[in-house]
Amino acid sequence: MTTQASKTAAATAHVIPLRPAGEQPPTREPLWRDVLGDVLRRERLAQKRTLKDVADAGRISMPYLSEVERGRKEASSEVLAAAAAALGLSLAELLVLVQKELIRLASRTYTRVQPARVQPAHAQPARQGEVRLAA
Repeated sequence: MTTQASKTAAATAHVIPLRPAGEQPPTREPLWRDVLGDVLRRERLAQKRTLKDVADAGRISMPYLSEVERGRKEASSEVLAAAAAALGLSLAELLVLVQKELIRLASRTYTRVQPARVQPAHAQPARQGEVRLAA
């Protein structure tokens, strides 16, 4: 149940935009797991093989391989090596294919931003109240 005060407040509320009108949201850099899954699926389909066939050949659970292909799971290096071998690829060959796809996608959709210049902790004396973290 709403009160008259809350109705009045809602009617007079002002929306403050998070970004200026007309500005597009920043393009998201492609994620490794999404690109990896796309490459695995593309290679499997190019060989006209089923998910079950590749999962069985790699001794990987079919539902898990499906989730890896859909970018829902971050597969271990052992699982990636098994999936690559089931597709007749080495792990290195699979990673090169993923790298090429990442570069292709990034050059098309991601604007490179210059990283912030980081000053070494010892470059300047700390000011009172300043917290510095060492890596």
